[in-house]
Order: sequence, then structure tokens, then C-alpha cells
Amino acid sequence: MSAEPADAPRILCIVGSPRRGGNSDRLADALAHGVDAEGGVAVSVAVSLAGIAPCKGCGTCERTGTCVVRDGMEDIYPLLETACAVAVVSPVYFASVPAQLKALYDRCQPYWARKYVLHQERTGAKRPGALLLVAGGGDPFGAQCAVTSTKSVFGVLGVEMSHLAEFTEVDKPGDIEMHPGAIAQAESIGADLVRASNIARAQRAHEGLGRLG
Repeated sequence: MSAEPADAPRILCIVGSPRRGGNSDRLADALAHGVDAEGGVAVSVAVSLAGIAPCKGCGTCERTGTCVVRDGMEDIYPLLETACAVAVVSPVYFASVPAQLKALYDRCQPYWARKYVLHQERTGAKRPGALLLVAGGGDPFGAQCAVTSTKSVFGVLGVEMSHLAEFTEVDKPGDIEMHPGAIAQAESIGADLVRASNIARAQRAHEGLGRLG
């Protein structure tokens, strides 16, 4: 296996499903394939395996900018901070995201505290982001809560949702394979995130040279 290029953009893919080997995993695999094909490095995190406890609501991060809970989130914070782009792939549960993914979202409270309380907002252009949702359909409230909560987290992470894909009538494992164009769309989104990351990095480099000059 050849070593990955040191300067290859790293794309973080967060898989929110509590079920392994299902439709969310299949879409995440396709997205990762698109990332790799475009010369990026896909870093996947399955929240159901990450060992993330819910936010305690203690408010400590509003003073320190960091979380006091010591668990699997300690491994995810650096990924969130250093990724060139962030993608979330998740099923829709009662118009929102599963509890495991919501726990990760809530544990991003330190970034909210840094931005709005400590005024330490991340500088520079926003990073590209994507949300891919699978749902069985039939819920009159759709998936708007899943979209809104993800946008809220992206906002404090300095990520802009550049891609949103919703696939309905996808419930049982394997259903996504029957959805026209879903796999190809996920691959395309992965490739787009790499291209957008390269453009953003080139712009930052150019701005840095301009300031030096």
C-alpha cells in the first residue's frame, strides 16, 4: 500500500447510524471512494462505536473552551478541528438524527462557547461540508430538524453546508442500492469536497503570501 501524500486534504466523514453495515455505511463508503479517487484522504468515524457520552450541561467549557468529559470524544475533537472538510451521513429518526449522533453534536458545545462566550472564533474561510440523509419516508415533518441541527453544529465548527442530499424510501439494509443515482451522487460529493478543500487551501496560501509581501 502506498503512503498517502502529506499534503492530501483530509475529509472527515461522520456516520450517524447506530446500525453497522446499513444504508448510511454504504453511502459513507461511496463518499470515501470519491474522496480517494480525487486524491484526498477519507477519515471515517462511526459514532455508535466511538463511546461518546451526552453533554452534562455543566458550563465548564464556557470558562475554559474545553470539555471536562473524558471519553471517545477526545479522539474526535482533533479530527473536527483539523479536517479540511466535514461530511455527515445519517438516517433520520423522528425528523432528526439518532441519539448517538446528537450526543456528538451536543458535545460540540465547547466550540459554541469559544465563539460566542470566549470570542475565540475560528479564523479564515469556512470549510466545505456535506450532509447525506436516508429516511424511510412517511413522516409529515420530513428531515428538517436533522438539517437544522447539523447546520447549527457546522456553524460553530466553521463549516458551510455546501452539499445536502436526502434519500427517502430507504429503510431496510440494502435499500440505498435501489435508489437511482444515490451511490454515484455520494461519490461525486466526496470528490467535490476534495476539490473545494484544495481551492480553499490555495486561497489561504495566496492570502498569506499577499500579507507577507
